[in-house]
Amino acid sequence: MLSSLLPLAYRLRLRMLALLKWPTRGVKLIVSDADGRVLLVRHRYGRSDLYMLPGGGIGRGEAPTMAAARELREETGCTVHALTLIARHESRTEGRPDTVFLFAARTDDTPVPDRRELAEAIFVDPGALPAATSPATRRRIAEWQGRRPRDNAW
Repeated sequence: MLSSLLPLAYRLRLRMLALLKWPTRGVKLIVSDADGRVLLVRHRYGRSDLYMLPGGGIGRGEAPTMAAARELREETGCTVHALTLIARHESRTEGRPDTVFLFAARTDDTPVPDRRELAEAIFVDPGALPAATSPATRRRIAEWQGRRPRDNAW
């Protein structure tokens, strides 16, 4: 029952934050495995039809690096190695100021989606992303690979 309320709660939260113009901070991760594949996730709320980079919100008083490691562990069970901040992006796509800290990391673990927030978590070849990969995810991976210049907007 509670999991079926998650999409509604997500939409209500976004509307409230946009109405209040409440600034938020979050993290995204480009996580690679030993084969050079990148981790993509598909959420159970929001744009659940798109593959995106894993990530989430930064708690009050929490450092972005700690939030990145925590979010990945909570949602996929993976622990990270060589966690490195690679960019800071600003976004207003959801009607409020949002700062996104983008990290690169490695893991030796097999992702297991938590089934609460994530419907799927898969490693893919960064040169053969699924058709349903979000445009922002495609941009961030291309920047990480050096195939396009960095852009500060998410």
